[in-house]
Amino acid sequence: MTSMIDEAIEIVNGKRQEDYGNMNDSFSRIAALWSGYLGVHIDKYDVAKMMMLLKISRAKDFNHRDSYVDIVGYVECVDKLMDL
Repeated sequence: MTSMIDEAIEIVNGKRQEDYGNMNDSFSRIAALWSGYLGVHIDKYDVAKMMMLLKISRAKDFNHRDSYVDIVGYVECVDKLMDL
């Protein structure tokens, strides 16, 4: 079985990017929408952190492998965003 880390990296660098486009653009757009909705400043890193919190909340009661893969995937996203 593929490790969660390897699976998350493959997803982030492959299918997700094909499906949703440039990560920086996507996370920045989400940040702008959330900022407007909440009336507070949200940046692209906050988007990744809040998505991790969503996955952590789901993992509290249900230990589905894909939730953990997604958490690792969002960590990978932050790493890639920091290189931009």
